[in-house]
Amino acid sequence: MARFSCFLVLCFCPVTMWSAEVDFEREVVPLFIRRCLECHDEANASGGFVLSSAEHILKGGESGAAIHAGKPTESLLLTRVLAGEMPPPRQGIARPLPADEVDVLKRWIEQGAKWPADRKLDLYEMTTDVRAGRNWWSLQPVKRPPVPTVARADWQTNPIDAFVLAKLNEQGLTPAPEADRRTLIRRVYEDVIGLPPTREEIDAFVADESPQAWETVVNRLLASRHFGERWARYWLDVVRFAETSGYERDQTKPFAWKYRDWVVNAINDDMPHDRFIVEQLAGDEIPERSVNSVIATGFLRFGTWNDEPNDPADYQYDRLEDLVHTTSTAFLGLTVKCARCHDHKFDPIPQIDYYRMGSAFWAGPIGARDRALLGGPSADELGVPDVLGWTDLGKNSAPLHLLKKGDRHRPQQVIEPAALTIVPEKFRTFATPPESAKTTGRRLQLAEWIASRDNPVVSRVAVNRLWQHHFGAGLSRSPDNFGFHADPPSHPELLEWLADEFMKNGWRSKPLHWLVLTSRTYRQSSLHPLQETYNVKDSANRVLWHANRRRLDAEGLRDALLAVSGELDLRAGGPSFLPSITPEALEGLSRKAAAWQASPWEEQRRRSLYMFSQRSLLSPFMTVFDFGDTNLPCGQRDVTIVAPQALALLNDEFAHGRSAALADRVVKTAGDDRDRQIQTAWSFAYGRDPDAAEMTAARQHLKHQRERFAAAPSAGSTPELLALASLCHVLLNANEFLYVD
Repeated sequence: MARFSCFLVLCFCPVTMWSAEVDFEREVVPLFIRRCLECHDEANASGGFVLSSAEHILKGGESGAAIHAGKPTESLLLTRVLAGEMPPPRQGIARPLPADEVDVLKRWIEQGAKWPADRKLDLYEMTTDVRAGRNWWSLQPVKRPPVPTVARADWQTNPIDAFVLAKLNEQGLTPAPEADRRTLIRRVYEDVIGLPPTREEIDAFVADESPQAWETVVNRLLASRHFGERWARYWLDVVRFAETSGYERDQTKPFAWKYRDWVVNAINDDMPHDRFIVEQLAGDEIPERSVNSVIATGFLRFGTWNDEPNDPADYQYDRLEDLVHTTSTAFLGLTVKCARCHDHKFDPIPQIDYYRMGSAFWAGPIGARDRALLGGPSADELGVPDVLGWTDLGKNSAPLHLLKKGDRHRPQQVIEPAALTIVPEKFRTFATPPESAKTTGRRLQLAEWIASRDNPVVSRVAVNRLWQHHFGAGLSRSPDNFGFHADPPSHPELLEWLADEFMKNGWRSKPLHWLVLTSRTYRQSSLHPLQETYNVKDSANRVLWHANRRRLDAEGLRDALLAVSGELDLRAGGPSFLPSITPEALEGLSRKAAAWQASPWEEQRRRSLYMFSQRSLLSPFMTVFDFGDTNLPCGQRDVTIVAPQALALLNDEFAHGRSAALADRVVKTAGDDRDRQIQTAWSFAYGRDPDAAEMTAARQHLKHQRERFAAAPSAGSTPELLALASLCHVLLNANEFLYVD
C-alpha cells in the first residue's frame, strides 16, 4: 500500500519538476536564432538587449534584467513572450511563439537558464525555417558521393546515368527509350554549336553502324570553333553584355567586341574556370598580365553608364551595386546586393559583406570621369591601347564606409576589403599592396577567393549552368540563386559528384560536356511510352524520365534561317554588325532613321553572336524570341510562346528574305523539276525527304500559289519562283524547324 501511495504522490507532483533536461544546443539555440537574434544581436540591439551570449543575456536591456534563473514568472523575457509582445508583430500581423517553443523557454529558465560561458550565438550559424545559415547545402564543402549501383546494365554507360536511374527507381519510373539517330544529331548540333546539321552530316551519322559513331560526333563538335560561339552567348547573358551604355545617349562602348571574342576563345581553349574567373576580375593585376587578360576585365565595364546622373556622389554607389551584383551572381549564384542597406533577409550575408566585396572595386573608375571614357580608365592607365578594360587608379583607395540603410549621408565604420563571411577564417582579410604596386591588389585577392577550392558554391553554380543548357533546366532550376530561395536540386548527389569531378578535371568544362553528351540520359527520346501516366507523377520532368523538347532560341533560330538558305557567313570575331531594323521600330527615337545605320547585307549574314547589341534599340526580331536582358545578369532567359512570334515569322522582312533565298538555293540544286524542288527544299530545311502526304500537299501548294502569283505579276521574279518561296516559307514556319526534340 505504501508503494502504491508513493506512486500516486509522484504522479500528482507538478510536471515541471520532472520535465526532461533542456538541450541548449538542440532546443534553445535554434529558438533564439530563429525568433530573436535578428533584432537582438550586437549589431542590432533593439531595446539595448543583446541575446547572443551569457554575459549579455544576464545584463539585460533598457527594461532591466531579462532572465531570473529558476524563476520563469519573474523573467521579463518569458513574460513578454506570454503577453504576445515578443516576437513583435510584423506588418501588423502577430507572430506568437508556438506552444512547444514557449515550453522550451519556460523549462530552460526553470532549470537555471544554463548557457556555456564561451558560447556566442550568431544569426547566420545555422539554417532555420526562415533563413539559410552557413550550414546551408550550397555553402558546405563539396564531398564526392559514391556512384549508385543500379540494376540496369544498358544504362550504366557513365556515372550520370547511374545517379539518374537511381532517382527514377526511387520514384517508380523508367527512362524513355533512346531517340532516333536523326533526332539525336539535330539535338547535339544545336546544343553544342548552335547550327543545324546538313543533310550529308545527318545521313553519314545514320549510316554509321560503328560503336563509336556517337562519340565521334560529340568529339568533333566539341573541337569545333563554333562550340565557343554557341556557349559564349550564355556567358554574355550572365555578364549583362551590351555594346552601349544605356540611358538617354546610349553611347557606344568602344572595343566591347574584343571581350566577346575573348570569351569565345576561352571556351574553345577550355580555359580552366578558376583562371576564367581571375582574368575577368583582375586580369590587369596578375603577374602574367597580357593584352588578353586586360581585355577580360571588360567584364567589369559592361554595366550601364550615366554620364549625367542627378547626383554623381549617389551614382557612385549605384555603380558599385552593379559590380557587386554582377560579380556575386555570375560566379557565386548569391544575391549579395540585397545586403547593401541591411543584413540579407534570407541568406547568411550580413551588410558588412556587401561592403567587403564592394571595397575591392572602390579604387577603380567607378566615379564620374571624362564623358568620352564612359566611366572607365584611359588607354594610358590600362597600359594597352584600344581595349575596354578596368584597372585601379592607384595602389591606394578612398575609405569605403558601411552606410546605414544604404544612405551615403549616414556613414558608419570604415570597411576593410575581405571575402564573405560564409568562408573559412583564413580568407577573411586581404593583404595591403607593396610599395611598388600600381593597384590595390584587392580584386586579385577577391578573384582568388572566389576561384578557390575552399569556396564550394562556385563549382556547383558552374556545373548547374552547364547542365541547364544541355537539358533545358538545371539540376537546381534557379541558376542565379543558390541561397535560401533556391530551387532545391532534383539530384543533389549528382550535383555534388559533378562539382567534384569539375574540380578534379582542373576546372575544365569540356570533359563534363563530353560526359553529359555521351550519357544515356542525354540521348533519351522526348516521348515516353507512359507519357500520360508519368506526366501526372512528374509533369515538370524533374527526375529526367524523358528529354525536354525545346524551341530554338533567338540566336539559334536566326542562324538556322541563314544556314538552310545557304547564306550564313561563318567568319569569326571582329567588330559587330548592325542588323536592319524597320522604320516602324525606329519611330520612337528622336533621330529616327539617322539613329541607326545598318551594316551592309554581306556583314549581316554573320552569326547572331556578332550582332551589335544596343541597349536602347535591340533587334525586334531577336527580342520577340526572348533575347536576354542586357541590364542585369541573366543566367536563364524567359521562354515564351506568344502570338507575336508567329506573326514575326510569317511577316518579318528578314524571315521572308530567307525563304526567298532558300527557294533560289533549291532552284540552283534541283532545276525546274517540281518534285525535285520539293524534295530538295525538305532536304535543306529538315535534313530528310518528304513523305507521300507531304509531297501531295506541297504539289497542291505550289499549284495554287503559281496561279495566284500569275494573276498578279511581280516585277523581278516569276510566279514559279514566288510559289516556291511561299512553300519554303511554310517549311521555315513549321514546328519541325523551330523545335529540337
